[in-house]
Amino acid sequence: MKHKIITSNDGSHTLYVLDLNEHYHSTNGAVQESMHVFINAGLRLVTADKINILEFGFGTGLNAFLTALNKESNEIHYHSMEKYPIESSMINQLNYGDLFEGKHKELFKRLHQSNWEEENKIKDGFYLNKQQVDFKEVRLEPKYNLIYFDAFAPDIQPKLWSKEIFERAYSSLLPGGILTTYCAKGVVRRTMQAVGFTVERLPGPPGKREMLRAVREN
Repeated sequence: MKHKIITSNDGSHTLYVLDLNEHYHSTNGAVQESMHVFINAGLRLVTADKINILEFGFGTGLNAFLTALNKESNEIHYHSMEKYPIESSMINQLNYGDLFEGKHKELFKRLHQSNWEEENKIKDGFYLNKQQVDFKEVRLEPKYNLIYFDAFAPDIQPKLWSKEIFERAYSSLLPGGILTTYCAKGVVRRTMQAVGFTVERLPGPPGKREMLRAVREN
């Protein structure tokens, strides 16, 4: 896929996919969207000493980067699935490592330079396993506390928002596990409910009215 770097309204970069006419993040603010949807509505609610996170769609690595930056005393094992990794020439131009106090270019670089298909220690207490795999084909263990569901929008890639995919997500979560996503479409909410999730609508990030958070109750 061909990509073009776009500066979103909060000053952070996102990528525009020419073939799909789609952005990786909200143009209202890439970092503020990821913080709102995945960190504040997801990570901050998990209190386990050891947290297993599953991400549908590694993309630019922004969600993993923000998770590593916002890790507190927990040990985090972060498993991300991405069928089409972004070429390194584009990754090297992204500005996420320059946006925060203290600068974190090396951390962002380590996320992308870490080996695929194995777990890598990125920093103390944060471990990353990236898999280049189709969501529909991967075998998932029922061990996750939190899922970041960050696939392209349903109207762009509807198969990634199917009942089959959400069944896989549900079965991979521990009881009390959370799935959070930027998408708030009614058909997505109903599909989540059909596989067993308890789903709530939450206020969305700037520029978006709502988002969804789903919980596996038992």
